[in-house]
Amino acid sequence: MKKHLHVSIGQFTHPGAKEINQDFHGAVTPGEPLLSSKGITAAIADGISSSRVSQIASQTAINSFLQDYYSTSESWSVKKSAQTVLKAINSWLYAQTQSSAYRFEKDKGYICTFSGIIFKSHQAHLFHTGDSRIFQLIDSQLNQLTSDHRRVIDEQTSYLTRAMGVHDYAELDYRQVPISVGDIFILATDGVYEHIKDHHISDIIRQESHLQLAAKRIVEEAYDAGSQDNLTIQIIKIEQLPERNLNEVHQQASLLPAAPPIQPRMDFEGHTILREIYISSRSHVYLAQNNATQEKVVIKTPSAEMRNDEAYLENFLMEEWIANRINNPHVLKAIENEQKRPYLYTATEY
Repeated sequence: MKKHLHVSIGQFTHPGAKEINQDFHGAVTPGEPLLSSKGITAAIADGISSSRVSQIASQTAINSFLQDYYSTSESWSVKKSAQTVLKAINSWLYAQTQSSAYRFEKDKGYICTFSGIIFKSHQAHLFHTGDSRIFQLIDSQLNQLTSDHRRVIDEQTSYLTRAMGVHDYAELDYRQVPISVGDIFILATDGVYEHIKDHHISDIIRQESHLQLAAKRIVEEAYDAGSQDNLTIQIIKIEQLPERNLNEVHQQASLLPAAPPIQPRMDFEGHTILREIYISSRSHVYLAQNNATQEKVVIKTPSAEMRNDEAYLENFLMEEWIANRINNPHVLKAIENEQKRPYLYTATEY
């Protein structure tokens, strides 16, 4: 049965001590074929507090992004599709301010932060401007993936150096991150992350049985800790990944380093190497045993002579890519591996 990208999402927002919630957030998991061609989207925005209309900016930015991204050409990359949409949204917000009574007071106009993430195949694509944040939870530690576009003058004074709607052009950070099953990503506005410690966010996510409960509890505890701002958080967990496409196979061949020298009785990637099966000038093949399941597998690595041959390395990984798509008793079946591989190797049934 063909695997599809699947995530779990928990999200929660609260106006906090303010009358109006100028934060906005949203997420879309489309059906096929958009799930495969465009992926899953999530985004968060925070309207500037000095403006009476910034809640319109944040709501427009999120709703337009989540809708218009899926209308872009399927021939466009994720980066081109999202950036094109965000530039159009930025132009609209800027035009709204310019045609309003706030055209000479930008801090009262249609301005908001924006942090969005698109999950497609085995990659997360991040788009960001402002001081909302995107984190990745790694080994109980929050790793901040975005930079805060905020200049601090003193304890009482700071201002955004970038945001949606400030200029007639959009200044957006872009980053691409590989993903694995079990990875957790967090999007949060400053009303949350400035009032709750990173390790406490991690603890709550680990303790709660559902991400929605974790999101609500994090917001409530940040508010109880004294947050006077709007509070919004999204928590996204990768539950299942699809099969890699051919372009990703080519990319993987160029990015993964060669495996270290392998010897019998050594431990390698959760396997115990039992013996050599075949050694040639092109590849090294070993019989190994999975430490968790005790099943025997065949591990194959490129030889030292072929480690710099890009064409060979692509063909090397192509064998596994093809094996994943063939169900035939006469063809060795590739071992499914949904975790990140730190080295270039393949594993098949024995």
